[in-house]
Amino acid sequence: MTLVQMQPRSANATPVHRTATDAMDTGAPQVCDDMTIEVALSVMTSARTGHLLVRDNDGLCTGLLTQAQLTAARDSSAYTDRIQLRDILGDRGPFPPPLTTLAEAEHAMRYSRLNALLVVDERGSALGVLALAR
Repeated sequence: MTLVQMQPRSANATPVHRTATDAMDTGAPQVCDDMTIEVALSVMTSARTGHLLVRDNDGLCTGLLTQAQLTAARDSSAYTDRIQLRDILGDRGPFPPPLTTLAEAEHAMRYSRLNALLVVDERGSALGVLALAR
């Protein structure tokens, strides 16, 4: 698997050492962590995406959830309609800064066995998502 180019760039603008900023998808839906699983699945379906950026009430990034994670939580025996996204967020990192090289981001994703990785600024606000292509 390799990192997929999410945003088209002109050949003249591509730096020699590409960074997370060069390849991240900035259009991923962002939802609040107090949203329920069913509503999040509905948002994901209507946005035709495989992941959602989750943020807290202050707008800071708290995690990334995939459709598989949401479906597994909904299908578990512990599921109730009151479970919120903050209740199922697992590990909240790593969140690479925007100037992380693509090689470093790809290594982190493989090491952590992640298919997508959030890119955040120095304040913890989500800037975009890097995804691995199969």
